[in-house]
Amino acid sequence: MDHIRNHLKNSRRVLLVSHVNPDGDAIGSLIAMGLALEAMGLSATLCNASPIPAVYRFLPAVQRITDRIDGTQTYDTAMVLDCGDLKRVGNRLMEAINRIPIIVNVDHHITNTGFGHLQQVEPFACATAEIVYRLIRSFEVPVSRSIATAIYTGILTDTGSFRFANTNRAAFRICEEMVALGVDPSKVAQHVYGTYSLGRIKLLNLALDSIEISNNGKLSLMCLSQGMLQETGTQSEDADGLINYARSIRNVKLAAMIQERPNSGTHAEGEGRYHVSMRSDGTVDVSEIASYFGGGGHVSAAGFTIESTLSNIKSEIMGLADTL
Repeated sequence: MDHIRNHLKNSRRVLLVSHVNPDGDAIGSLIAMGLALEAMGLSATLCNASPIPAVYRFLPAVQRITDRIDGTQTYDTAMVLDCGDLKRVGNRLMEAINRIPIIVNVDHHITNTGFGHLQQVEPFACATAEIVYRLIRSFEVPVSRSIATAIYTGILTDTGSFRFANTNRAAFRICEEMVALGVDPSKVAQHVYGTYSLGRIKLLNLALDSIEISNNGKLSLMCLSQGMLQETGTQSEDADGLINYARSIRNVKLAAMIQERPNSGTHAEGEGRYHVSMRSDGTVDVSEIASYFGGGGHVSAAGFTIESTLSNIKSEIMGLADTL
């Protein structure tokens, strides 16, 4: 951690990027680190290639996050947050990052590829926000309420409100400190979990209708099509968290959600591009499954993108049930 802190102290302009289709940890880590670097006197650009989900738009400084990089600006450092693989930032941003002299990799995915010139990869951290918290503390800058809210949200969401297996002692200790710095837990929870659009409720209804259960009852499968999004007037980010309903079914050890990607085109009859999210009860290492398909993640949460037919993907995933 000292090597990253020392490098940043000698930097001037830093580009901060997190993964496409960002979750609370990716967004919270991005904002917290950006505000902390500015408190150190550095210039920080916050970037993400995807739209910010509505439930996270309450976060302070969220309007600072842009999906484009000003081509006239030059950066001495790129810091990539919460990405197991540099490709997860998206092709356009990856090209820009590869032109920056020093790439810093800060992450907690067990499948991290070890990219970049400087790394702080901690698979046992509850969230990337936990690592960001310790980095910021090493900077010896004040932790403002805005930084605290971003860190708290990152940890809260990536631990599933402290329900998931990655919840550790640091999660509680850091969140307690963030509350002492002014974070209002009830307000954060209301934004993240308590308010949904009518469209998202309708999308949830369609997603629940799509659930299939394996013959042995240990695997559940949910499907989301572009047609469902159009019918409900929702966006892909509205699907965030829906897989947890499939995982919560009694006796299910592994849940998967197959989401059709927009404008995927076809490479053969009936083929398309799909993202598969997986969640387990902790007894199944879904990061190994995702890695087999070119993806990655954690023991209990992982995913991959694949080009195939929906029927073939469903068949492959259902075939996993016999191994559970």
